[in-house]
Amino acid sequence: MRNTLDIRTVANRYAAQLQLCCSQRSTSYCIAQTIHAHMIASGFKPRGHILNRLMDIYCKSSNIAYALHLFNKIPEPDIVARTTLIAAYSTAGNLKLSQEVFGGTPLSTRDTVFYNAMITAYSHNNDGHAAIELFRDMRRDDFRPDNYTFTSVLGALALIVEDEKYCQQMHCAVLKSGTVFVTSVLNALISAYVKCASSPLASSSLMMGAAKKLFDEMPNKDELTWTTMITGYVRNNNLDAAREILDGVTENIGVAWNAMISGYVHHGFIHEALEMFRRMHLKGIQHDGFTYTSVISACAYAGLFKHGKQMHAFILKTEEKHEPEFSLSVNNALVSLYGKCGKVEEAREIFNKMLIRDLISWNAILSAYVNLGRIVEAKSFFKEMPERNLLSWTVMISGLAQNGFGEEGLKLFNQMRIEGFEPCDYAFAGAITSCAMLGALEHGRQLHAQLVKLGHDSSLSAGNALITMYARCGIVEAANCVFLTMPCLDSVSWNAMIAALGQHGHGLQAIELFEQMLKEDIVPDRITFLTILSACSHAGLVKEGHCYFNSMRGCYNITPGEDHYARLIDLLVRAGKFSEANDVIESMPFEPGAPIWEALLSGCRIHGNMDLGIQAAERLFELMPQHDGTYVLLSNMYATAGRQNDVAKVRKLMRDRGIKKEPGCSWIEVESKVHVFLVNDTVHPEVQAVYNYLEQLVLEMRKLGYVPDTKFVLHDMEEAQKESVLYTHSEKLAVVFGLMKLPLGATIRVFKNLRICGDCHNAFKFMSKVVGREIVVRDGKRFHHFRNGECSCGNYW
Repeated sequence: MRNTLDIRTVANRYAAQLQLCCSQRSTSYCIAQTIHAHMIASGFKPRGHILNRLMDIYCKSSNIAYALHLFNKIPEPDIVARTTLIAAYSTAGNLKLSQEVFGGTPLSTRDTVFYNAMITAYSHNNDGHAAIELFRDMRRDDFRPDNYTFTSVLGALALIVEDEKYCQQMHCAVLKSGTVFVTSVLNALISAYVKCASSPLASSSLMMGAAKKLFDEMPNKDELTWTTMITGYVRNNNLDAAREILDGVTENIGVAWNAMISGYVHHGFIHEALEMFRRMHLKGIQHDGFTYTSVISACAYAGLFKHGKQMHAFILKTEEKHEPEFSLSVNNALVSLYGKCGKVEEAREIFNKMLIRDLISWNAILSAYVNLGRIVEAKSFFKEMPERNLLSWTVMISGLAQNGFGEEGLKLFNQMRIEGFEPCDYAFAGAITSCAMLGALEHGRQLHAQLVKLGHDSSLSAGNALITMYARCGIVEAANCVFLTMPCLDSVSWNAMIAALGQHGHGLQAIELFEQMLKEDIVPDRITFLTILSACSHAGLVKEGHCYFNSMRGCYNITPGEDHYARLIDLLVRAGKFSEANDVIESMPFEPGAPIWEALLSGCRIHGNMDLGIQAAERLFELMPQHDGTYVLLSNMYATAGRQNDVAKVRKLMRDRGIKKEPGCSWIEVESKVHVFLVNDTVHPEVQAVYNYLEQLVLEMRKLGYVPDTKFVLHDMEEAQKESVLYTHSEKLAVVFGLMKLPLGATIRVFKNLRICGDCHNAFKFMSKVVGREIVVRDGKRFHHFRNGECSCGNYW
C-alpha cells in the first residue's frame, strides 16, 4: 500500500475511517481498535490529528489508561491532545489529574477551548469557586471567553451563588461579550438567577424578576429554558407563576410538565398533580419515568392507594418496553406506594421481581416493614442489605425505638457510629426516643450534649424527641426549657409539651399552653385533643375537658374518634360522673369498643361501682378475652369489696383460659446502669441490703403516721403477712435502692410497667419526708412527684 500511495493519502484514509467511530455507539470502540491495530501492523506511524482522534475515541470509551499511553508517546502534545485528556479525566471524576495536565501546559500553548475544558471540569465536579477563579485568570491572561465559556462558568456560579451582585456582574460580562443572544448562555444565566433566588442572602422576588425578564426577552426558547423557569418558581414557592409559565408553553415539552407535577407533589398539592397528569395524557404528551414516579409518589404521600394501583395497571398496560433506569425508578416508587399504604406483601412481590435494585429499593422495602411494625422482618432485611446509607440506619433505629425495642435501637445507633456514619438529626431523634422509652436519662443527656456539639440542636425532629425524652424521664422542667429554646415549633412540638405537662399532673399549665398555641395560630389536630383531654383527666378538670371535646367538631371540624371518646369517658368516671359517662356512650355514633369499656372499668375500680364495673368487664371479656388487665381489675374490685369467692372465680377463669398476669417490675438508672426489680425480688445482688434499709425507713415512717394499707394485698392471709407482702413491691425496692446508691440530695427516678399501688403511693409520701428528697415515679399511666410528704397528683389518680 505504501508503494502506491503517499503517506498523506494513507493518513487521510485512516482519519476518515476514525471519523466514523466518533459516534457514541457500542461498536465504535471495537472498530477503532481494529483500525489502530491495522496501523501498527502496516507500520504506519500516526501523528497529530490521527493520534488526537484515537485519544478522543479511547477517552469516550472510558479507556483513559490507553489514551494516556498514546499521549505520553507524543514528543510535544498539542493543545487538542491536552484538552482531550482534561475532559476525559473530568468525566471520570479525577479532577486532580485534570489540574495536573492544565498546570503542565505553557501559557503560550493555551487557547480558549483549553480554558473551557478546565472550567467545565471544575463545574462538573462541583467546585464552583475554582471555576470562577479560573475564569478570572483566563480574562487576566487576555483569552477571550466565548459562549461555551460563559455557559460553563455560569453553571459553576449556580452551584455557589448566594449574593445577587455576582449574578449581576456576570450578566454584565455576558452583555459585553456579545453572547447575550446565545440560547445556551441565557439558559445558564437564568439558572444562576433562579438558584440565587433560593439564597437567604438574596431577594427572591428580585432574582426571579431578573430571570423572568431574561426569559421574556429571549428570541429563542428551548426545552431547558421553559423547564428552568418552571423549576425556579416551584423552588421559590410560587406555584401560580410556574403554572402561568407552563400554560404559555407552545410545544408539548414533557420535561416542563414533569417539573410542574413534581412541584405540586413537593408542596403537597396532590389533587392538582393528578389533574396535571390527566391533562398531560389528554394532550398526548409522552410520559416517562419521571412522570410516573412523581404521580405514584403523590398517591403514596396522600394515601390514595386505589389511584396508585390504577397508575400501576396503566404502566403495565402501556409501557411494554422501557430502559432499565425507567424500571428502577418506577419500581422504587411502587414499592414505596404499596409499603406506605400498608400493602407490604405486594411491595415485597414487586421488590422480588425487580431485575435491578439500588439502595433506594432496599430502603423502600425496609421502610415498608418498619412502618407496619414488623420489626423482625425489617431486621432481617437490614442484615441482607448489600450496602447501607445514613437513611437505612436511621429508618431502622427509629423503627426499633417506636416499636418498643429501645435497647436494640441504642445499640444500633452506636454500631452505626462505629462503622463510620455520622448520625444526622433524625438518627439522633430515634436514639433519644429509645432513651425516652427506657427512662435512660443520663444516656439521653449525653445524646443532647452530642447534638449541641454537632450543631443539630436547632433540629425540629431532635427537639421534639428531647421534649418527650425529658418528660418521660421525669424532668418536665428540662422538657419545657427545650420547648422554649427551640428556634421553630410545629404542632408535634406543642402536642409533646402539652402531653408532658398533662402526664406530670400540671393540668392548668397544659390548658394555658393549649390556649397559647391557639393564639399563635397553630391549628390543633386530633393528637392535640388527645393530649389536652388526657391532661384534663389527670387533673380532674371535667368542665374544661368537656368543653374541648365539644370544640373538636364545632370549631375545628375534627370528628372525634374512639380514642377521644375513651379520654372523655376516663375524665368523667375518674370524677365519679357515671351518669354523664353513660350518656356519652349512648350518644356515640358507633358501638363502644375495648378502649371505652377499659376507661369505664378503671373508673369503677376507683369509685367501687361494682355493678357497672362487672358490666364493663363482661364486655371486655367478649372483645379481648386474652387481655390480663381486665381480669386483674375485676379481681381487685372484688377483693376491695371483700368478695373473696368472686376473686377465686376470676382467678380460676384466668387459669382455665391460660392467661397470666403481667408481672410488675420497676427499674432505676444508677451510674449509667439500669437496675431492675421484681415483686418479692430475690435475684438482684444487693436486694437483701435493700430489704434491711427499707425496714429501717418503715420504722421512721410509722413515727410520722404511716400505716400500711393492707387492702391492696389481694390474697387471703394474716394481717402481718399482708404487711410483709406490701414491703416486697417492686417500686418500693427500686426507690430504696436509689436512696442507698445515689448522692445525697439527688432526685430518685423510678419507672414501673404497671399502675402504682395505693399503699406504695402513700408510703412514698412519708418516705420523701423522712429522707428529705424528691421521689419521682412513672407508672403505666402518669408521673408522681413526691416532695415533703405530698404528691403532685393531689391524690387524684
